[in-house]
Amino acid sequence: MSRISRRDILKAGAVFAIPPALLTGATSSCWAADPYADGKLVDGEPPKLAKNAFTVAVLPDTQHYSEEHPDTYLAQTRWIVENKRDRNIACVLHLGDVTNRNTQPQWDNAVKAMNELDDKVPYFVAPGNHDYSDKGSCKDRTTGLSDAFPVDKFKDRPNFGGVYDKEPNRFENSFHTFSAGGRDFLALCLEFGPRKDVVRWANEVAAQHTDRAAILVTHAYMYYDDTRYDWKKYGTKQTWNPHNYAVAKATDDDVCDGEELWNGLINRHGNFIMTLNGHVLKDGLGRIVSRTKGGRDIPQMLVNFQMRPKGGDGWLRLLEFREDGKTVSVCDYSPTRNQRNESPQNKFLLEIAGVA
Repeated sequence: MSRISRRDILKAGAVFAIPPALLTGATSSCWAADPYADGKLVDGEPPKLAKNAFTVAVLPDTQHYSEEHPDTYLAQTRWIVENKRDRNIACVLHLGDVTNRNTQPQWDNAVKAMNELDDKVPYFVAPGNHDYSDKGSCKDRTTGLSDAFPVDKFKDRPNFGGVYDKEPNRFENSFHTFSAGGRDFLALCLEFGPRKDVVRWANEVAAQHTDRAAILVTHAYMYYDDTRYDWKKYGTKQTWNPHNYAVAKATDDDVCDGEELWNGLINRHGNFIMTLNGHVLKDGLGRIVSRTKGGRDIPQMLVNFQMRPKGGDGWLRLLEFREDGKTVSVCDYSPTRNQRNESPQNKFLLEIAGVA
């Protein structure tokens, strides 16, 4: 019996009708009895940090931890603090969907976990669709994020750069700076389906920090088939595109997807080095490298573990920036399982461009 690739599945237009036995690669995990059929689990923590390297820790969608498994969320942030020195952890990037239903108890759980990092490891947060509106329905731009993480809490911290200029008291769009390994970085955190004027502001921020390597963090950018979200090209063939949410319908489609962010933001500058997003289901993993008009190759990564047992099994993504300034070693590790996943989707090397 022939095998079917991820791209063939999409072209077929009938993902849910394809029997599990025909699926290849990580996509099959969504149907397999073994939730780690696509993995290569190895006991123990990641290898020791390479000489003069540093780590950026990534927290993908924590929504189910905030709702049902708060101890897992705490275990993640406590591990980061405990390993700050050994792994030279420069900062933490949260990819959104901090909560599942945008309720006060869930925000309380999230704040308790993130407070473990306070005054120890800088952290930067982008909201996801589940962080908006009643019960996380994403019908409008109301969210508990700025109450849980008020601007006043961050504005005097050395890494804080600023927030969207039209909303000075809201934290949904923010930028931060950090330095590690003799290099200077900009973390640009944008809301779910950024509004067009937010993208205007983001361009201004990137242009004001041309000497810093920029990382874009936003909840919905890449899809699980290793393509960017592109409403004009794919429409509803790519599920969960920001353009297909009630917030878009309520705002005259004032949202941007991955392709619009690529063309309207990243491709206009010479300092972006990578993008990170969560949000997408199926295997929750993907990556692509695209070349800008300036000739720079930019890795873009999707990472989301919420489909794993217990709301995600505590998996973190660790980005180890090597001394050469060109290489990033990627490793997925779970402090609750004390395992790393060494499948090709979870352990790989990235080549990053220098700042033009």
